[in-house]
Amino acid sequence: MSPAEAFRNGSIPTVLLVHGAFADGSIWAGVIAELQAAGIGVTALPNPLRSLAADAAYLACVAGGIDGPVILAGHSYGGAVITAAGSAADNVVGLVYAAAFALDDGESALDITGRFPGSQLLPTLRPATFPDVNGAPGVELYIDREAFPHVFAAGLPHRTATVAAAAQRPITAAAFEEKSHAPAWKTTPSWYMIATADQIIPPAAQRFMAQRAGAHTTEIHASHAIALTHPAAVAGQIAAAAASARAHARPEKPT
Repeated sequence: MSPAEAFRNGSIPTVLLVHGAFADGSIWAGVIAELQAAGIGVTALPNPLRSLAADAAYLACVAGGIDGPVILAGHSYGGAVITAAGSAADNVVGLVYAAAFALDDGESALDITGRFPGSQLLPTLRPATFPDVNGAPGVELYIDREAFPHVFAAGLPHRTATVAAAAQRPITAAAFEEKSHAPAWKTTPSWYMIATADQIIPPAAQRFMAQRAGAHTTEIHASHAIALTHPAAVAGQIAAAAASARAHARPEKPT
């Protein structure tokens, strides 16, 4: 289903897009164009990538400030953020995971990548130190620039992938290791797009998380950069989630 086919009339949920580690909001550029063409309100948030709890609190605050239903869509670590934020904002009506972490209570992104074989992430990570807000030293992680095109962004033109490698935003090691709490997918409908050629989150891990969440699932032969390589498909899944939420919305009581 294309985004345009999903909507005709009626109230449409607002979509908030949450990028993951080693990326920024531009990873959603093609998805945004598809959703805007379908008349769907959409915003790509700048994910701080500093702390799972703090990143989720920021997203929940933005979502809670929207007058109307909200669909949260996350890529990679952004999935962990929407999982936590969706439990804190009472107007979230759907979750969409695009090759993303749908964590359970007490689980971290590091736990999932270590539980299933096949991830090439850990060997390619490069640490760097930075001062936190109090001046204390912290560690943030990048993907090695030489490895980035084939580990993160296979399927993109090489020049585009090398630009993305140079522009990548790091995640703190603490956020990558931080445990999740109260997963929203236990109470909120979810959709999951599995990238079957993913070298960051193994496809087996994605299938496990999607099945555990009871998500509406599709599979696409794509690398971890699925939002860049298959924007129409990702947008279609988001639009389907929004259309489902609208169809199941309770009518307002007459006054």
